[in-house]
Amino acid sequence: MENKKAMSVKIPVGILGATGAVGQKFIKLLEDHPWFEITEVAASERTSGKLYGDAASWKQVTPIPAAIHNLEVKPCTPELKCRVVFSGLDANVAGPIEEDFARAGYIVLSNSKNHRLDEDVPLVIPEVNPDHLGLIPVQRQNRQSKGYIVTNSNCTTMFLAMALGPIHKAFKVEKVFMVSMQAVSGAGYPGVASLDILGNVIPYIGGEEEKVEIETRKILGTFNGKTIDLAEFPVSAQCNRVAVEDGHTESVSIKLAKKTTAAEIASLLENYIGVPQKLRLPSAPEKPYLVMEAQDRPQPRFDVNRHKGMATCVGRIRPCSIFDFKLTLMGHNTVRGAAGASILNAELLKAQGLLE
Repeated sequence: MENKKAMSVKIPVGILGATGAVGQKFIKLLEDHPWFEITEVAASERTSGKLYGDAASWKQVTPIPAAIHNLEVKPCTPELKCRVVFSGLDANVAGPIEEDFARAGYIVLSNSKNHRLDEDVPLVIPEVNPDHLGLIPVQRQNRQSKGYIVTNSNCTTMFLAMALGPIHKAFKVEKVFMVSMQAVSGAGYPGVASLDILGNVIPYIGGEEEKVEIETRKILGTFNGKTIDLAEFPVSAQCNRVAVEDGHTESVSIKLAKKTTAAEIASLLENYIGVPQKLRLPSAPEKPYLVMEAQDRPQPRFDVNRHKGMATCVGRIRPCSIFDFKLTLMGHNTVRGAAGASILNAELLKAQGLLE
C-alpha cells in the first residue's frame, strides 16, 4: 500500500516566465495533470513577490486555477522548491537563466529558442526522435552539470518535422519546400497590432524561416553517440502571419528518394504509432496524425483543437508537378507547438526514468 501511495505522489514542477503567454499556457495545460503539480511560479523582478493572481494579466479562456492564484511569484533564480522547471521565458533572457538552472541540478524543459541548436542539447519530438535524449549524459558530462536542458521546436517547425518524420524514415526525403500561414497567437501577447493584421497578410516573421530550415534537419538527423548529424536534405521555408487566432497552416512539397503513392503516404501517417502512444503518455494524442479526406481540410477554425490540440492534421496529399508530392498541414501552435510539446517531453523523460 505504501509503495502504491508513493508512486501516486505528483512531481513538483516550476514555471519560468509564468506570467507570459507561454507560461500561462503551461499553467492551463498542467491543471489536474496526473503526474505533475505546479508548486512554484517565477517571473521577472517586476512581478516577483506578488501573488500570481495579482501579477499575471491572464489571457486564457478559463480562469486562473485556484491552486495557482495565491502562489507567490519568485525570481527566476535556481532557488525554487522543485527539480523540474518548464521554461516559457522570452528569448531575450532565457539562455543564461536556463543554463543557471541546469548547472544547479534542475531539469529544464524549454520552449525558448536559445539552446535548440546547441550540439549537446536534445531538440525532441517524442513521436519522431526520442533517441535524441541520448544527448543528456553527453550534455551533463560536457557541462559538468547534474541537471540538463531539453528543448522542443519552434511552433512552425513542429508540424513540418512531425509529418516528415515517418515519411523520411520510410521513403527518405531529399528536398522540402514549405509556405506557412501562421496564427497571430504565435506572436505572443499583445502580438501583432490589429490594424496591421486585419484584412492583411504579413509576409515576414523575423528569424522564423531560418528556425524552420535548420531545426527540421536537427530533429530528423541521426544521433551518433556524441552529437546529432543533421539530415542531409535542404529545407526552403517562407513564413507568413495571417489573421487567424490559433493554428498554423503549412503548404508543403517534398521530393523523395524512393517511389511511393499518395495513398501509401496517407496510410503510413494514419496508422503511425509512436513511443508516446505506446507508453500511453497523458498528453499524447491517441494518434499523432489526423489524415483528412475532405479536399478543403484541415482548417484552423474547425480542426485546431482536434485531439486536444496535440495532433498534426494532414490533408490534400497529392502528386506535385515539380517535386513528388504536396500536402497541407495544420496544428495548434500554442499547444502542440509550444507548452504542450514541453509537457509531452517531460512525460517521456519520466516514463524513461530520466526525471530521477
